[in-house]
Amino acid sequence: MSWECQDTGEWGEKLAAKMLRRKRYRILGRRVKVGNRDEIDIIARNGEMLVFVEVKTRKTEAYGSPASAVDKWKRHTLSRAAVRYLKKLRVPNVCFRFDVVEVIGNPDDGEPELRHIVDAFQLDKRYSLPF
Repeated sequence: MSWECQDTGEWGEKLAAKMLRRKRYRILGRRVKVGNRDEIDIIARNGEMLVFVEVKTRKTEAYGSPASAVDKWKRHTLSRAAVRYLKKLRVPNVCFRFDVVEVIGNPDDGEPELRHIVDAFQLDKRYSLPF
């Protein structure tokens, strides 16, 4: 991944966290490492709901919406990361969901467009709860 892409992604994550805070979400962590290879962009609380947020930043929608990049494989890896995170919490009956925040634009242009997709996908069927 080039530095430019990495910087743009981090910029998008900061904007997403700011938007979620305005919606009264409490940000618990950003770029949360879970295990050796998994990372969750944002973990937040919305009331009693634990929210795992995937942020997708694109300069344009010329090749589709940013959320379209959250494909079957990405949903699988996010599910795996969430289950690992929940196991570490040791709270058996926590309510959670997966959201996606789309950020369209780049730091050098005008105001970016942000879209929050609530409950964007369900836990991958390969994983089950409670643990």
